[in-house]
Amino acid sequence: VYIQSRYELQVLDSFGLEGANNECGGIYSISEPKVNMCFPPLSWQTYDIDFTAARFDHLGNKTAHAVLTLRHNGVVVHDRLTLYTKTGAGKPEGPDPLPILFQNHGDQVHYRNIWLVER
Repeated sequence: VYIQSRYELQVLDSFGLEGANNECGGIYSISEPKVNMCFPPLSWQTYDIDFTAARFDHLGNKTAHAVLTLRHNGVVVHDRLTLYTKTGAGKPEGPDPLPILFQNHGDQVHYRNIWLVER
């Protein structure tokens, strides 16, 4: 899941693995989850993402970093994690809100019951 097309949250089968930043619940190349909460294959996974976008002044200078809290299958695996920069192939940070993107790298992935709530 690319939040704002900038920050990549990993969604993949990582059941029984160590919980690296490129595994389920990881923030790609930035932070591994506190614990691997991935359920066994073919089980539905839940992700509750609380995200605050980076802030910019009228000149385009960043005044605050993005912050993310992630509950994976009901357990907090990232708690108010500061995102200092975009991840991997994410779009550059900026003041414009960009869309959420879903990817699958050729694997069969299904998403359902997606809620976006603006604070």
